Amino acid sequence: MSDAVKLSLVVPVFNEELAIELFYHAVCAHPELTRHDLELLFVDDGSRDGSARVLERLRQWDPRVLVLQLSRNFGKEAALFAGIEHASGDVVVPLDVDLQDPLDVIPRLLEQWRQGAEVVLAKRIDRRSDSPLKRLTAEGFYRLHNRIAQTPIEENVGDFRLMSREVVDAIRELPERNLFMKGILSWVGFETRVVEYERAPRSAGSSKFNGWKLWNLALEGFTSFSTVPLRLWTYLGGFVALVSLAYAGYLIFEKLAFGNRVPGYPSLMTAILFFGGVQLIGIGVLGEYIGRIYIETKRRPRYVLKRGARRDA
Repeated sequence: MSDAVKLSLVVPVFNEELAIELFYHAVCAHPELTRHDLELLFVDDGSRDGSARVLERLRQWDPRVLVLQLSRNFGKEAALFAGIEHASGDVVVPLDVDLQDPLDVIPRLLEQWRQGAEVVLAKRIDRRSDSPLKRLTAEGFYRLHNRIAQTPIEENVGDFRLMSREVVDAIRELPERNLFMKGILSWVGFETRVVEYERAPRSAGSSKFNGWKLWNLALEGFTSFSTVPLRLWTYLGGFVALVSLAYAGYLIFEKLAFGNRVPGYPSLMTAILFFGGVQLIGIGVLGEYIGRIYIETKRRPRYVLKRGARRDA
């Protein structure tokens, strides 16, 4: 027991009534986890099913269980940050309640930590369990994000990872309200190693992430860690202006040299609609950044606790 540590498992929950007890019993039955000073920190992100009732029952049964109940659904990113902010362990491991992140991987993460790593990423070997569309979009997201972002993120790595106390304390100091946790967890740096694993099927229930939520999360990642989209529109604006000047020069030359009639209404409408569309897209990109600046300036809390003691910073 000399190598036992204070281990915090951070588990965001949203409408996972069927999966919570399965996860809890799986952890309790795992000897490589129970040998440590274990903290099971569940974050109820405004569940509307019986999740809160199940979590309260577990909390009363087991003093190792801590439950943070948010006042409404703030989203997984905020729930994950809340869990990390309140975790008290020497090492902190965020993971999903559906057991798709195998518990057998955690001892391997701990082994890398003992060898000196501050962050140990759990990386999926492949994405065979995902649909072809999800595999394609995930590959495109990672490729684009890592090309334009100042801080790249490891491909096929979710929230499942191990972080030392020093890393957790650094994350807690970050002030931003727009949360893209994959980027934040990579941004803080520290010595990082990777452990590969094969993801398991869900133990119960279904994923709460739909295509729209994933799209918004991707936008959050692009705008939180890169200004390249803004710069691209500057370049595009300059290119369009040059093309327009060249075309205007061509029309003037054609009129003076050959006396041809300058094209009228159809070409004019085409140009107006094209440039109008370009301007609207550019305004939309600019609006994404301005909207995030607006949210940051209000400095609202990332989440509001309904129940659950807040540990002192």
